[in-house]
Amino acid sequence: MIRPSRGATLILGLVLAVATSAGCGKKGPVVAPERRLPSPPMDMRASVEERSIVVRWVAPRNRVDGSRLRDVTVMRLFRRDEAPDGPPKTAMLSGGKVVGYQEIARIVGGGTSSPGALLEGGTATFTDDKGLAFGQRYAYVATAEDSDRRSSAPSPPLAVLFLAAPSAPGGLAAQAGSKEATLTWDAPPTLIDGSPSAGEVKYVVLRAVGDGALAAVTAAPITATTFTDTGLVNETTYRYAVRGVRVDPAGTATGPASASVTVTPVDTTPPSAPTRLIAIPGPGNVRLAWNASPEEDVARYVVYRAEGSGPFIQIGTTQAITTLYTDRDVQSGRSYRYVVTAQDRAGRPNESPRSNEAVVTVP
Repeated sequence: MIRPSRGATLILGLVLAVATSAGCGKKGPVVAPERRLPSPPMDMRASVEERSIVVRWVAPRNRVDGSRLRDVTVMRLFRRDEAPDGPPKTAMLSGGKVVGYQEIARIVGGGTSSPGALLEGGTATFTDDKGLAFGQRYAYVATAEDSDRRSSAPSPPLAVLFLAAPSAPGGLAAQAGSKEATLTWDAPPTLIDGSPSAGEVKYVVLRAVGDGALAAVTAAPITATTFTDTGLVNETTYRYAVRGVRVDPAGTATGPASASVTVTPVDTTPPSAPTRLIAIPGPGNVRLAWNASPEEDVARYVVYRAEGSGPFIQIGTTQAITTLYTDRDVQSGRSYRYVVTAQDRAGRPNESPRSNEAVVTVP
């Protein structure tokens, strides 16, 4: 067996090194794999709503190295029971799982997500309603994966105390006004777990037009058990309900909605009276003229006549654009008194006070 000399071996090694370097071409700096991982989900927040905890978070937009992340394919939500006090423990990822946490939801981009999960505009929402106990504190974290199944680190833990919310307010009633509705209701005496009401209770007023979906009309929960909703459209039917919100130093909890009520605002303000009514008698007729009422919702004018000292009786109407009327049902030699009123366009028209009286004798 022939063995190469030591010098030949060194030369062969140099040749191979040069060939390898030439074959690979120019390379950029090596990027550590962990820097290509997705950043953790952001803006974790939660609210207690009736018998569930609704968790929301925002999908990451970048990788750890700051580059743009465009392929989030899966986000996972994890939960654990947490101690009553103190900050939640730091979460760590190991083998695709978060140590000490249970996976409770998965949101798959373009695929099948867990029931109760929703992704809209980069914001994920999950309604957690399984295995919860009132009074228990829970911690939540979320992770995100890219198309190469590289997972982000867990988001910072979010601790939520599962408070019992107020039961539904009772006795909701609505009183219609002009372009408004006034609501009153009773404070709920208990929480939804049957225990006596505890802590401060505020309220969210919900409104819908007709059979539409109810939505909050109070910018923030209110403390009073009455509310006047203004700026409505007369002759339109609205539906209302009220939800109680328990406010506690440890958090808040929103209860179920009350039974709904409907109300239709109506115009109850009459127009101003017509003015400067005059009556001009002629052979077999009396011509009337007056100044219009200034309101824009005047629909018609109503003409009344009395003979001598008798009562006024309606004898005719004119459309709002007309402020003239001719009474041809008169007799020569008799005296008549006239007044005019204005009516608006309300479903039940509001009538103005009477104008001045005009008295004439037919020649």
